[in-house]
Amino acid sequence: MDGEISGEELAEAIEDGEDEPVIVDIREPRAFEREHIPGSVNVPFSRLSQEVDRVSDADHVVTVCPHGKASVQAARLITSYEGFDGRVESLAPGIEGWAGPVESDVGAAASADGGTDDGPDAPF
Repeated sequence: MDGEISGEELAEAIEDGEDEPVIVDIREPRAFEREHIPGSVNVPFSRLSQEVDRVSDADHVVTVCPHGKASVQAARLITSYEGFDGRVESLAPGIEGWAGPVESDVGAAASADGGTDDGPDAPF
């Protein structure tokens, strides 16, 4: 794991387009559907080890969870896979640290602070 990234830094990376990361939201599908960072993919923590190949070719991965704890563990898990040599960071402090726009699969776009989150707690 290469550390943590702030919401502002992530927004800049997305806006630049040069080092645009693959954003892996590890919350449960219901929380992801309610709100998520535009362009992110939902891979619940419980499925991450089976689906890590979805990000194996990425140069930059950012993991997202509710409060920035479980995403640290997810980033470490991704980094531990043999053959993965990209940069992996955790969004601090989770989706709560994201001040940019969010998408919702259950309605119109919402604000980043528009609701509570039912994602996983840190598993360790």
